[in-house]
Amino acid sequence: MERSTSKVLVTFGFIMAVCMHYVAAQTVHVVGDASGWTVPQNGAAFYQTWAANKKFVVGDILTFNFRTNAHDVLQVPKESYDKCSSDNPIGQTITTGPTNITIDSSGNLFFICSVGDHCQGGQKLSIAVSASPPGASPPSGNTPAPPPPATTTAPPTATSPTDACAPTPSSSPSPSSSTPGDGSSVPPPPGSSSSAILAGVSLSFISIVMGFFF
Repeated sequence: MERSTSKVLVTFGFIMAVCMHYVAAQTVHVVGDASGWTVPQNGAAFYQTWAANKKFVVGDILTFNFRTNAHDVLQVPKESYDKCSSDNPIGQTITTGPTNITIDSSGNLFFICSVGDHCQGGQKLSIAVSASPPGASPPSGNTPAPPPPATTTAPPTATSPTDACAPTPSSSPSPSSSTPGDGSSVPPPPGSSSSAILAGVSLSFISIVMGFFF
């Protein structure tokens, strides 16, 4: 039960975050601000100046304020925009005002009013649309890499005067594993050998004497 509740909360939070991001990304631009969508007094420069001070992003909304049947809005390619022609229109002509147009593609977009000579009088709009807000652009690949960490070299170990002047011990011959001589066992002392002989002679003499009497 607790696991199911956690999944529901996580899903709900994700949906809310997406919705908030989408809403925050949308900006409503009222074309011409207070003047609205009309034939400007100073010609096409009016809407050019207005667009130059705006940042347009995919998902933004253009609001065209005009009186129905007095003006209209038609999206056209650049060639038709330059000639104020309704040839090769992109979509249908919008004749009911005011109207909102959601920007759904990046690049340069062009709009005109096809009523009479309104376009020749400057009622035309050209905007440059970015795919994402400036703050959301990915980091440039030319970002310098952080410098490598500085390496510290350990100071050389000081050699004491005693170690430097100490004589090198000479190699001494290893002691011989065998004692001098022919390798035979060491003979017993002379005293012990004479005692053994004397004991043997005495024992033989006693045996002879005992045999003589008995």
